[in-house]
Amino acid sequence: MLDILMSEKHAISILKKDHETVKDLFDRFEKAKSSSEKERIISKAVTELKMHAVVEEEIFYPTVRKHVGKDLMNEADEEHHVAKVLIAELDQSRGGGDHREAKFTVLAESVRHHIKEEENEMLSKAKELDIDFEALGQLILERKKELKADGIPKDAEHAMVAKARGKGDSSAAASRNKPPALKTARKNGAVHSRGAKDDRPHASH
Repeated sequence: MLDILMSEKHAISILKKDHETVKDLFDRFEKAKSSSEKERIISKAVTELKMHAVVEEEIFYPTVRKHVGKDLMNEADEEHHVAKVLIAELDQSRGGGDHREAKFTVLAESVRHHIKEEENEMLSKAKELDIDFEALGQLILERKKELKADGIPKDAEHAMVAKARGKGDSSAAASRNKPPALKTARKNGAVHSRGAKDDRPHASH
């Protein structure tokens, strides 16, 4: 089925529109100049991604899982998990900073990859199903409306990150407060310059 033949209420059309929304936000983030503008984009993108994940995991994925096959679906589940861990860490570390922006960049790269695979493989296979995709799309729209009105429930990844209380952040981020290893080694006398005179006594032979 060609995408141009699908109505706006078709479940796959709705999911693809979500994809275009977040990809546009990722592009805007890359072009943004100020930290405040980047923060607004991060906040908007994170909200969009959370709602998208909920409707996929609650409604779309269970409907197409058997037909699409466990390999593709399991991979999609894990890609969602990785994205949601990054989102949970972004939610916990509000306030800007270069590592926060780097984390969002990694999230964008991961989601772009997920979208490409989902559209080229999962959604293409899901189209083969003989189901009422418009009725499914209506369920998705109604759930999104509920999420906007009532808020998005916390997921297991948010609970995991909250339990870690920030200790689950990347080791690379934690390393920013450590002194350079080479500088420390020189201070402790563990590194000798090439050609430097060694005044230590040597055993005679």
